[in-house]
Amino acid sequence: MPANLTVSNHTIQLPDTNYNFPALIFGILLIIFIICGNVLVCLSVYTENALKTTTNYFIVSLAVADLLLAVLVLPLFVYAEFQGGVWALNMAICDGLMTMDVMLCTASIFNLCAISVDRFIAVSVPLNYNRKYVDQRQIILLSATWILALAVASPVIFGINNVPHRDPKECKLEDNNYIVYSSVCSFFIPCPIMLMLYCGMFRGLRRWEEARKAKLRSSIEACRKLQQAAAGLPPLAGLPPPLPPVIECDLDDVQLEELEHFTPPGCPYPTEYKDSPIQSVTSARPPPQKKRAKINGRERKAMRVLPVVVGAFLFCWTPFFVVHTMRALCETCDISPHLMSIVTWLGYVNSALNPIIYTVFNTEFRKFFSKFLHSCC
Repeated sequence: MPANLTVSNHTIQLPDTNYNFPALIFGILLIIFIICGNVLVCLSVYTENALKTTTNYFIVSLAVADLLLAVLVLPLFVYAEFQGGVWALNMAICDGLMTMDVMLCTASIFNLCAISVDRFIAVSVPLNYNRKYVDQRQIILLSATWILALAVASPVIFGINNVPHRDPKECKLEDNNYIVYSSVCSFFIPCPIMLMLYCGMFRGLRRWEEARKAKLRSSIEACRKLQQAAAGLPPLAGLPPPLPPVIECDLDDVQLEELEHFTPPGCPYPTEYKDSPIQSVTSARPPPQKKRAKINGRERKAMRVLPVVVGAFLFCWTPFFVVHTMRALCETCDISPHLMSIVTWLGYVNSALNPIIYTVFNTEFRKFFSKFLHSCC
């Protein structure tokens, strides 16, 4: 409440000085954490060969969006929150803030959507997928995320926020139609598409794993028959070695990480046995199949991290877009400014969560983070 000062029977009303210090402290810590975490993500992909995969280049693009959010948007947002939600700067700066806010949040969602498209292609048509280098299709996807994000935010640049009787003490998107348009383009359309692509990707990955196990099982059975046939012959020093440990267990209990490092035995046999009954066993083996593209263990680990990233994003940003759209569609609804502040803070916290997710769920990122922190300390 404003303070009242009485001097010589006159009451003077002083300006409100109720600053929000918790918001200032939390905002500064959040900015520092976002910058440090996402800089580490970018450095890890740049310096570590094990992390130079096409998926991680998309993750770097996502980290750049989070970094720009922390540098260009959050300082002004934290300043306004510190002032109790009152905007004390020029309205042109407010329009710039709204433009960057819409563009960077949209870029984050579109980057996640581009990752889901890229992963779906990697699983569905692996023979046409380049895993070593960023090809033209991936460059187009990366460029499209930022161009479309800029297109969604561009109406703010061109003055859609300049409505009559605009309150200069409040910085927000003023046009309700644009709020609905931007929310639909930025969130309500790409998110269902992204979820459907991930469902298709994991179904394809499951089929690939089952086919890989079946192929390995048939190779092992052929090798077992070969060794059983060789067991009835006179012992020779050149007989095949014992079966690897992975064959002695049930394949249903074998993790794909173990299979990744296991090559089905070729079951070589001595030249003396070329005309022996062993040859009939080898001739019964199925003909070699057409070479198929392989999804390696590192890629599968990256795929397991991405649903967690998407889940965290939906958890943080869904409340904001629901409340934001509801406020635009229902002008008579009484939506508290505190609720708007809470859901906005929750959305910005998402930019700090991604580096934590990578550290917890990805071994290569975790090793780099640990090595970097130890070298600094």
